[in-house]
Amino acid sequence: MISYARQTHEEQPDATPPPVEEHIAPAPRVSVQAFCETVETAAAVQAAGEDRRLGKAHLKIQMGGMAAATEAYRSAPTPNVIVLESDGRNDLLGGLDQLATVCDAGTRVVVIGRINDVTLYRELVRRGVSDYVLAPVGAIDVVRSICNLFSAPEAKAVGRIIAVVGAKGGVGASTISHNVAWAIARDLAMDAVVADLDLAFGTAGLDYNQDPPQGIADAVFSPDRVDTAFIDRLLSKCTDHLSLLAAPATLDRVYDFGTDAFDAVFDTLRSTMPCIVLDIPHQWSGWTKRALIGADDILIVAAPDLANLRNTKNLFDLLKAARPNDRPPLYCLNQVGVPKRPEIAAAEFAKAIESQPIVSIPFEPQIFGSAANNGQMIAEISANHKSIEMFLQIAQRLTGRSETKKQKSSLLSPLIDKLRGK
Repeated sequence: MISYARQTHEEQPDATPPPVEEHIAPAPRVSVQAFCETVETAAAVQAAGEDRRLGKAHLKIQMGGMAAATEAYRSAPTPNVIVLESDGRNDLLGGLDQLATVCDAGTRVVVIGRINDVTLYRELVRRGVSDYVLAPVGAIDVVRSICNLFSAPEAKAVGRIIAVVGAKGGVGASTISHNVAWAIARDLAMDAVVADLDLAFGTAGLDYNQDPPQGIADAVFSPDRVDTAFIDRLLSKCTDHLSLLAAPATLDRVYDFGTDAFDAVFDTLRSTMPCIVLDIPHQWSGWTKRALIGADDILIVAAPDLANLRNTKNLFDLLKAARPNDRPPLYCLNQVGVPKRPEIAAAEFAKAIESQPIVSIPFEPQIFGSAANNGQMIAEISANHKSIEMFLQIAQRLTGRSETKKQKSSLLSPLIDKLRGK
């Protein structure tokens, strides 16, 4: 019997279709070898290997299909994942039986085939094939299939990383990110953590009125100690659903980082938190670019002027090119309507970016200044302020979730509860 891992999902002929904004968790550091029979499939697998979610996987592509795979593994160990293309002309099941004689235990197999038949599908599952994908395939189909092998339904969900960055310094990106994270935790009832990545001048601790003795710097400068327990000790609790990984905001050391300096922190946060909001400082370096490209969703905060328009356009173009299988970044306009300041209209901004802003947040220095000085969120200062609905709208778009409805109570509620009890 072939020793592949079992199918990661059950047959669900009546299952509802997946949501439009699909969240595919990244694959871990695994080796993947693909044996293709057509140039088109090889190109799709090659494009999948360049996707950010397979950034840690080691992918090798060969031609020859099932026969080439069987021959290759007669004298070599098998990888974590084998991707096999079958054109339907050869005996697929017989080829799998031959491959089983040279396949190592624990190897997972994804078959790309052209036969759309439930009987074949069931037989493949019975033999232990991990997934069967119907050709022709695109890059995102290959990404989804490989990544889903390592995020089984019974496993703990991998967290979604949301990166928030300002198109220019001083546009209020940190304020927006902190209030959006508050909305995610309070209104969407998701456990979330804010990671303040501006280690020298971060304001998350001030905005949430927190002054923890430890924070993200302890993790970045001690990468060998980073694990779930270590990160948990560094988190500061803001609310029941919201935690903070604070920046030291001191200048006693220089914060020069390598490109992958935050990888261990992000990977650990993904394994423990459903939602991670990255407050990324306005600077351009290897690690900020890596954090943006590697995020699941991106929000750019811009003010309505020419410099912000240029920078937003540059960020959009770069991120869309680097993330061809992800939805484009989202952006919002902030500080709109400053008295006597010439501004670029939202319609003109959208025309240049070729995308509409999620919201346009008006310039209201009184309430935003009071919240910042008091270490509070806007919702704590004024529960009915119009910007709160905007923060919730941003939170819903970034997470793909709707607002958690609170059950309304009435005078008859106690009586109804008693009747239900009986």
